[in-house]
Amino acid sequence: MLGQRLLPWDYGVRNLFRRPSRSALTLGGLTVVVLLVLVVVGFIRGLEKSLAASGSPNVVLVYSLASAADIENSSIPASTPALLNASVDGVRRTFGVEHVSPELYLGTRVKGASMAEPGMGLVRGVTTSAPLVRNTVQLVEGTWPAAGEVMVGRLAYSKLGALSADLAVGESVEFDGRSWRVSGRFAAAGSAFESEIWAPLSDLQTALRRQDLSLVAVGMQSPDQVADVDLFCRERVDLELKAVSESAYYASLQQHYRPVRMLGWTVVALVAGSGVFAGLNTMYGAVVGRIRELATLQALGFRRRAILLTLVQEATLLACGAGLVACIAGLLLVDGMAVRFTMGAFALRVDSVAIAIGCGVAALLGVVGALPPAIKAMRLPVVDAIKAV
Repeated sequence: MLGQRLLPWDYGVRNLFRRPSRSALTLGGLTVVVLLVLVVVGFIRGLEKSLAASGSPNVVLVYSLASAADIENSSIPASTPALLNASVDGVRRTFGVEHVSPELYLGTRVKGASMAEPGMGLVRGVTTSAPLVRNTVQLVEGTWPAAGEVMVGRLAYSKLGALSADLAVGESVEFDGRSWRVSGRFAAAGSAFESEIWAPLSDLQTALRRQDLSLVAVGMQSPDQVADVDLFCRERVDLELKAVSESAYYASLQQHYRPVRMLGWTVVALVAGSGVFAGLNTMYGAVVGRIRELATLQALGFRRRAILLTLVQEATLLACGAGLVACIAGLLLVDGMAVRFTMGAFALRVDSVAIAIGCGVAALLGVVGALPPAIKAMRLPVVDAIKAV
């Protein structure tokens, strides 16, 4: 009997093409909702990956005790690297070269030759030992900076609010009253270093009229030996130094940005909720125009449950199609997009987690958005529904 069977699968599929304009508008609206979810999740995932990729458990950062966690305000003696190298065992060496990187770190106004206005950039003064400690840094274009030159991270332009061409190799930038030539570009596996500008330490000290350092990064042979550096800093109270592993430092930044991530997940929930209400509105309009059709199916002997499942099937197919379109658009347009943030710049990440959340939201929109209007339509008496206009 008809009442014991479900409607044919292709019945719901054909219904989507019987009203192409309404289906296209619904598909577009749901696509926008899922794409917004992907953007927000991509922001959260990009921020988390940038902070996670920036820290190494074998690297210890030594900076001023008075600066708390703000390395920009740190000032330590220029002799600190030599003291650490002479007093601490377990420092990694490569061909006799110690993995000790003295660095000067600051935020300053940077202006490119073709930039209308200067932007706030992050500048790090380094020596040739920096890549030994920051082993994720890879020169992808140009050369290591010589005197009067800098090399820029691949996302430094985003931090400045400029175009990538403004920081191309051969261009010049100005900061701290001096012009610098861009000698190269580097990548750092998606870490926070990619939003920085690296200059020779001695040149930067001369430009700033400073002889001190902001920090010293020390590469240890194993994470267990990080405690030796911390013990040295505690014993030399006259130096007022603090030592923390790089992974722990960036983990603390993750905790600092936890409210931002929680806000992001709240936005995801709000966008998904608004999408459900938009789906409800759309499905109410779609079902109201089909009351006579649905009543006719009941008159033919199909149970209300079978008709209800068909309506959910149609909405779910449409929503999953929108989710597929949104995921493709997210991978092509959103993934890798650079955004500015207080810590620098990072790339949005539409990874497997973001795609799974986007597809889940799409399925939720289809099922939850179709049930209430379908149930309401099924409650109408068959005779009254057939007479409906």
